[in-house]
Amino acid sequence: MTIRRKAFALLAANRRTTDGHTYTVPSPDSYPYQWLWDSCFHAIVLAKSEPEAAMEELRALVSKQLPDGMIPHIIYWVPGDLHRYEWGLDGTSALTQPPMLAYAVWEIYKETHDDAFLAELYPALMRYYEYLIDKRDPRDHHLAGIINPDESGEDNSPRFDEVLHVPSGISLGDHLARRLELVDANRTCNFDAESCMKKYFWVKDVPFNAILVENLRTLEHISSLLGKEDGEHFCKLNIELISTAMRDRLFENGVFLSAASSEYVPLRVATWAYFAPLFADLYTPEEARALVDKELLNEDTFWAPHGVRTVSKKEKAYRPDGYWRGSVWMAPHWFIYKGLMRYGFTEEAQLIRDKSVALIEQSGFREYFDPETGEGYGAHDFTWGALVTDMMDV
Repeated sequence: MTIRRKAFALLAANRRTTDGHTYTVPSPDSYPYQWLWDSCFHAIVLAKSEPEAAMEELRALVSKQLPDGMIPHIIYWVPGDLHRYEWGLDGTSALTQPPMLAYAVWEIYKETHDDAFLAELYPALMRYYEYLIDKRDPRDHHLAGIINPDESGEDNSPRFDEVLHVPSGISLGDHLARRLELVDANRTCNFDAESCMKKYFWVKDVPFNAILVENLRTLEHISSLLGKEDGEHFCKLNIELISTAMRDRLFENGVFLSAASSEYVPLRVATWAYFAPLFADLYTPEEARALVDKELLNEDTFWAPHGVRTVSKKEKAYRPDGYWRGSVWMAPHWFIYKGLMRYGFTEEAQLIRDKSVALIEQSGFREYFDPETGEGYGAHDFTWGALVTDMMDV
């Protein structure tokens, strides 16, 4: 069976229906609920093979949108003890994740040209992105903030160690305990971003904002297609504001760096976040070329025999088997691949694709991989590996 067929078989096997909503769990044993950006990845892949299933995936996701417009990063469709914490909400988490929703909706539309589906999802899209602009930027500096490392999608990344006040060698269990302390603190103020960010954890994360910019571009296209002039103006304005703010406040020595607190203290741990702005066309062509040559293809930093390290090999936090501390993950591979293709770095993108395919062939659909040996770690039957099919479709 080819990787493509295995990937679609995995997505079908992980599909669930609860209370009339159909969705895909990232891993039956390890992640038995619905996750925000995971569902967006599922929809992107399914758009080309099972567009109806892709539509249902996103309908289930937006069905639990909160009154303020936020879309939670976990929906607990079924009972279970895994990943269940005291969020203060019934049936969902109180955090969000990188806002890939508009991009996923557009990928479905490109295959179906279903105007009715766009119109159906549009109100939820606008409410979500308005929430991110209005509530996650309390100082009007035009950068969206995250209130917990989990909102970056990279729960255990050493990018946030300084803000969490934890050592680089912290265990995964101790790191989780520290993040749950944030949940407890934020719950006392009802997860109000405008106050909680200031008090406990306030990071303007580079991948989150780069993904926001690219999704606003997509939402601008959707707004235009639907004749929504107000939405089109909202997107166009904030694309410019966020892009400018990222360069003004997060750009240093040729790379974008996440920053913490109201003082915008740079978080200088070298992670794959360097490459995320390629996805949103935020580097100049000259900067992108230098970044690829100096960092991406550098065997002493990010380039490994089996993929792109999520943390530079030079960092003291680097561990090839570490959870987001150096190991290879398929979503970063996909973002980097898309960014490279955008800049015309076709050969480099093909190398990423080939390494991704080789990892699946060697170790199967695992959660993450050792960049030096290719060994798979974490969850089994993990759906992110299906993103390789989107790289193979170019």
